[in-house]
Amino acid sequence: MQPVPIGQRLEEIYHSLLSHYGPQHWWPADEPFEVIVGAILTQTTTWQNVDKAISNLKQAGALNSAVLRQLPLDRLAELIYPCGYYKAKALKLKAFAQRLAEYDDSLQELFALDIEQLREELISIYGIGEETADSIILYAAKKPVFVIDAYTRRILSRLGLVPPKDDYAAFQALFMDNLPRDQGLYNEYHALFVRHGKEACRKRPLCSRCCLSSLCSFPR
Repeated sequence: MQPVPIGQRLEEIYHSLLSHYGPQHWWPADEPFEVIVGAILTQTTTWQNVDKAISNLKQAGALNSAVLRQLPLDRLAELIYPCGYYKAKALKLKAFAQRLAEYDDSLQELFALDIEQLREELISIYGIGEETADSIILYAAKKPVFVIDAYTRRILSRLGLVPPKDDYAAFQALFMDNLPRDQGLYNEYHALFVRHGKEACRKRPLCSRCCLSSLCSFPR
């Protein structure tokens, strides 16, 4: 029997997740700058905590780059306290706000860069790594790049779809080389992985409630 092509397997996984959970309507934000702030703050914490921090920034009128640059570091750290590592994350927000000043505080100007240039520019900013940069590109700039996170790695590993080289780029290439370059598809797929990783494919998996059980050999 011929092995099922990777692209076909990825499509089967996607449709199974979508059928089970439905559309996720990601990213939960009112506008692109809020997406960026959320992507930076969500590192090593839950979205519930990020939501509290963003609410604080909104109430303080601090959810824009010009205000963030002027805001004293201690005050910014106080506002984002709920998301943890607040002093380090305050520095990261400041660093992004400083870089955006080079684009006249225009996300439209920043996002006019092509994907590779935009990714390099974002990763060169203090505190922004590959996953955060790709989240910004996908959800704020709305450009087709697949975000790889711990949930994605865990689910793919259990499904037996680990690439030969175990690094971020290899996992990303697994999707981008075998699926259409479609921002909407990548958006929904990543969101569904997060949902599934939280509800079923946990560190201690709940295989009895897994909608991918027919595609997965891990329980057996």
